[in-house]
Amino acid sequence: MQQQPLCDTLLPSHIKYDDESLTVSQAATSDPVIQEALQAAIAVTEYAYIPYSNYPVGAALRTVEGQLYSGCNIENASYPATICAERTALVKAVSEGHRQFDLLVVVTKNAGSPCGICRQMLYEFAPDMRVILADLDGNITSDTTLSGLLPDGFGPDRLPR
Repeated sequence: MQQQPLCDTLLPSHIKYDDESLTVSQAATSDPVIQEALQAAIAVTEYAYIPYSNYPVGAALRTVEGQLYSGCNIENASYPATICAERTALVKAVSEGHRQFDLLVVVTKNAGSPCGICRQMLYEFAPDMRVILADLDGNITSDTTLSGLLPDGFGPDRLPR
């Protein structure tokens, strides 16, 4: 009997299988923490509301306690009201009491990077957090830190006390 893929019930329809195994686990990394976050970020792209851009984005934000919060982008006809996947994940986590994060995985069609607003919001909580960018097949294109994406960022330590 062939073993089922780790996450076959959670994967969106645009993810392909090779020999009944999850492409993500082979293409990305052998680190189970990264694999889990990649799978969560890819899976949540299925729920992206993207009638204007047709550009699904998924994010998985990990708390220092190891809990993952996923988020997708949600567009709006009034473009400024759109919320990115990274901020969706952050708002979910913060609204449940989390304030410390150690990993963010973002997936897009072409492994796009978080926008400036997302970088700034995340910087508030975890300037040194690890950030992994990957495509929808789980191929990692960048492994950096939030400070690397937002050098000389503006955080709470910059405000007068």
